[in-house]
Amino acid sequence: MIVPDAPTPIPIRKNKSQSNKVKPIVDFRSVKVHGGKGGDGCISLRRLCKNPLGGPDGGDGGNGGHVTFKATSNKTSLEHISSVLKAEDGEKGFNRDCHGKNAEHLVIEVPVGTMFKSAGGEILADLNENGAIFVAARGGAGGKGNHYFATGVNQAPEVAEYGATGEELSYTIEIRTIAHVGLIGLPNAGKSTFLRAISRARPKVAPYPFTTLQPHVGVVKYDDLHQVTVADIPGLIAGAHRNRGLGIAFLRHIERCLCLLYVVDTSLPEPWQQLEVLRYELGQYDPNLLERPSGVLANKMDLAQSKEHLSELQLYVNKINLPLFPVSAQDSVGILPILHYVRKLYDVSVLEEGSDEKAE
Repeated sequence: MIVPDAPTPIPIRKNKSQSNKVKPIVDFRSVKVHGGKGGDGCISLRRLCKNPLGGPDGGDGGNGGHVTFKATSNKTSLEHISSVLKAEDGEKGFNRDCHGKNAEHLVIEVPVGTMFKSAGGEILADLNENGAIFVAARGGAGGKGNHYFATGVNQAPEVAEYGATGEELSYTIEIRTIAHVGLIGLPNAGKSTFLRAISRARPKVAPYPFTTLQPHVGVVKYDDLHQVTVADIPGLIAGAHRNRGLGIAFLRHIERCLCLLYVVDTSLPEPWQQLEVLRYELGQYDPNLLERPSGVLANKMDLAQSKEHLSELQLYVNKINLPLFPVSAQDSVGILPILHYVRKLYDVSVLEEGSDEKAE
C-alpha cells in the first residue's frame, strides 16, 4: 500500500548508453603494503683550501613514505587498489650537511565503511567516517650522516647509517556495506533485469546462469533528494554455504547489504522452493541475515504460467511473514510499490544504524 505522503521515486531516464561495459563493485581485496626505505646517511669530509681537514659534513637520509588509506564518500569500490602497494624511498644524504628529502606518503582513497583485517581475521581499523585515516605501513627512518658520529677523539668519522627498512604487512580489505538493499535469487531469476528497470545501472543480461559474477550497484533517487543504493548480487545455488558455485564469496556480498529483497522466478513450478533454498543458505552461513528487513519479488509475472504458481508462493510467504510483490521486471510492471517498500526498508535501516551508534 502506498502512503500518500511517502517520498516518490524519480523516473529514470532511459537515454543513457545501453552498453554492457560496466564496472562491478569490488568489495574485497588482499594486499601487501611496503613502507618506503629510509635514505642512507652520507659519508663526507669538508675540505676547504685553508682547512683540508674541516670535519665531517655528511647529511642524514630522508625518511621513507608511509602507506596510508583515507576514507572518502567519493569511492564506492576497491577495484583501483593493487595487490602490492609500496611507498617511495627517502632520498640519501649529501655533503655540506644537506639532508635527503623525505618521501611523499602514499595515500589511497577507499570507501567510507572500509575495514582492515590482519591475516588472522582481527579487525585492525574501521574507517567509518569521511576523512578517517589508517596508516597501514610506516616508512623507515633515514640514516644518520657521518657528522652525527663525530667525537672529540674521532673528528673525521668515515661511518654513516643505512636507512631503515619500511614495514611490510599484509591485510584483507573489506567494504562493510556495499548497498542499502541487496537483490538475492537463484541464477536467472531476473535480478539484473530488475536492477536495470529501477536504475541506470546496466549489468549484463543473458539467458544463461551466472551472467553476474560481481555485484553491480544501481541508485534509486527520490523526490526528497534521498538516494537508495540497490545491489545485484550474483546468483546463489544449493550448497552455497559450502562454497559451491563460489557461494562463500557471493554470501559475503550479502553480508554487506543492510536490507534484502528475494527475487523468485514464478515461471518455474513450485517457486516457493527457490525462496526456501535461499533462506536455508543464508541461515547456514549466518543466521543473523534472516533477521534483516526483507521482502519477496515474484518476478516474470508477464508469463502465463507465473499466475498459476503465484498462489503457492503467496502461501509460503505468509508463513514466514514477508511482503510479496508480483512484478515483471522485463516490462517494468509493478515497479512503483516495490520502490516505495525499498524506501521504507532504507528508512528503517538508517534508524537502526543511528540507534547503534548512540549505543556505542
